[in-house]
Amino acid sequence: MADQDGRGSAPEGTQFSLFGTGGQEPPARAGEKGKASPAERAAELNRILRHAAYAYYALDNPEMTDAQFDRYLRELQQIEAEHPALVTPDSYTQRVGGYVSEQFAPVRHAQRMYSIDDAMNLDELDEWLRRTDEALGSTPQNPVAYTCELKIDGLGIALTYEDGRLVRAATRGDGTTGEDVTQNALTIRDIPRTLAPEGLALVADGGFGHSIEVRGEVYMPKHSFVRLNEENDAAGRAPFANPRNAAAGSLRQKDPKVTGARDLETFIYAVADEGPLAVDTQSDFLGWLRKCGFSVNPHARRVDSAAEVHQYCADALAHREDLDYDIDGVVVKADSFAAQANLGFTARAPRWSIAFKFPPEEKSTVLREIRVQVGRTGVLTPVAEFDPVVVAGSTIARATLHNIDEVRRRDVRVGDTIVVHKAGDVIPEVVGPKDPDSAEHLARPLWEMPATCPSCGSPVVREEGEVAYRCVSIDCPAQATERLIHWGSRNAMDIDGLGEEIVQRMVQQGLLLDVADFYTLTEDELASLDTGRSYETAGKDHEVGDSIVVGRTIARKILAQVEESKSRGLARVLFGLGIRHVGANVATLLANTFGSMERLMLASEEDISQIDGIGPKIAASVREFFSIPKNVEVVERLRKSGVSMEQEGFGEEPEQPQTLAGLTFVLTGTLEKYTRTEAGNRLKAMGAKVSGSVSKRTSYVVAGAAAGSKLTKAEQLGVPVLDEAALDGILSTGQVPPRDE
Repeated sequence: MADQDGRGSAPEGTQFSLFGTGGQEPPARAGEKGKASPAERAAELNRILRHAAYAYYALDNPEMTDAQFDRYLRELQQIEAEHPALVTPDSYTQRVGGYVSEQFAPVRHAQRMYSIDDAMNLDELDEWLRRTDEALGSTPQNPVAYTCELKIDGLGIALTYEDGRLVRAATRGDGTTGEDVTQNALTIRDIPRTLAPEGLALVADGGFGHSIEVRGEVYMPKHSFVRLNEENDAAGRAPFANPRNAAAGSLRQKDPKVTGARDLETFIYAVADEGPLAVDTQSDFLGWLRKCGFSVNPHARRVDSAAEVHQYCADALAHREDLDYDIDGVVVKADSFAAQANLGFTARAPRWSIAFKFPPEEKSTVLREIRVQVGRTGVLTPVAEFDPVVVAGSTIARATLHNIDEVRRRDVRVGDTIVVHKAGDVIPEVVGPKDPDSAEHLARPLWEMPATCPSCGSPVVREEGEVAYRCVSIDCPAQATERLIHWGSRNAMDIDGLGEEIVQRMVQQGLLLDVADFYTLTEDELASLDTGRSYETAGKDHEVGDSIVVGRTIARKILAQVEESKSRGLARVLFGLGIRHVGANVATLLANTFGSMERLMLASEEDISQIDGIGPKIAASVREFFSIPKNVEVVERLRKSGVSMEQEGFGEEPEQPQTLAGLTFVLTGTLEKYTRTEAGNRLKAMGAKVSGSVSKRTSYVVAGAAAGSKLTKAEQLGVPVLDEAALDGILSTGQVPPRDE
């Protein structure tokens, strides 16, 4: 998911010295499309892309690799090219990736921050170079010049200076509107708070007057990423998956002090302005930025031929591990600003730039075993265990195979020499057997899912319509461990310090059997917990090899968090219990409807299924959970330990008239006076329901700036659409405007 934007993109200076092979493979096919019509497939691809983009940009937690995302996007582009009538304003092909969090105030960018189209192999890169040369009239005597820049794997940022002073920093967001992260950006050491006098003169001479907005990338150096994850591990917190996620999460902290402790850095490479500059080319512009005091990557190079572009890409690929920051490709741009203006933009990307994406590094190793792992919901997941091999800078020895269908699709068998890589340079993945047609491979037996759970020996089942096999025993030890970890997770009871490792050690040492046991832990028990590690060097009061225990300081912190979790409320408890099909949103619906655990446990399946947003499948799962005596016993022990089983505010008389009762609102786009959360809470206070999706039951859609697919759907369904002025009227009077007849 390319996210370097607009004019310019990364660097200038010394070039890499060696020429690597740089050989690329064509992208894999997006998969069989089945018998779906083009319209159905386009709708499905848009759904997949939006969901993946939300996980990547909003949650900083990618659920698919960049290569997978690009394949889906290309398939959608091909369908729309063949069927132009399917191109709609809310199609993912017409938008820049990204999301705007409601945690920060929205910022409207001076100019749109675009994505960059990808070239997945050298053939695609050459085709782009050919088209660009042709469009710009390149000749052997007067070739088109390009600037090659490293593609930094970080988070886009826009910095605004007025009279030489930093006044605003914003994330890219959706390309039009970003998040105001000014206070956090002020803690990043290489972002100038004020421009030096020479920089001020350059800005004025450049034609910007008193204000300028520059753009670049925030990233976390590799050594800082390693240190941060070591600290997370020591504190029992989950590690970040990669430096990009760590950088994005660090920049979006509520407390700027946390951001300041994370060692973030920047590379600036662009400016948001369509007016004349004091320089005429991207390569000169990068030097101009340096003189202004900005941090600019030193590895950009101006080139004059496709062969030089190839060499730069090969050198960058060969030396990516030598850098102290992650790169995932090379950005190639027409060097001349006049040429850039001539080529212009598509709906989502500049025509004058392309991002050549690196292929995942692949290694061969031997598959020794396929072991089954049991999750908290009982799902059995096959995991490949192979001889350790170094891939993309770290050693890997295992990778998930997801389910039996994936094992069959990849056709991997124990004893095979297999090919492995890191999907998106992050997630270990088995590609398949190195020689799938060899006699040795074909002679090995196919792997089969076990008929019984490897943890408890209970039968496993595969329900109709599901790909997963599942252990149905509530007493399964493996599920118990995963449930305990889930109970302490952020969206459940949010018990800081209860990481996977410490919970596993408590289970192994007999301190925990179920979630109610958290509330009977003593300081002595927790302080003396063996962490499974030992001292490597002799220290005061310790011998080499002595076991390391949790200790009283950390034990007290964890127990304080456990005590604090008692007041989280019914919705968090319901989510934390791990009831199948009950996520955070469903848990909130249940809590708001029944108000207490007692009333929910007495409710019938029919009562539960009547709730708007909860169907028969969820209702049956909830009813089944509370029909099991062991589960009821755990809930009762939680109650006796002081864990709140009530929903705060339930049954209380509303503080203001419920004039909007019976109406459902959907908020979309960016509002100027409120965040969507603030507006939604004020509507709810008047009795309205606020939903996240548009349907025929929706009463009104409130559309702010950059409203997307929800606005389109409202128009298709004939749902009344209100602007922010109308919303102001509703919030001030408690009355909705009359509908036009």
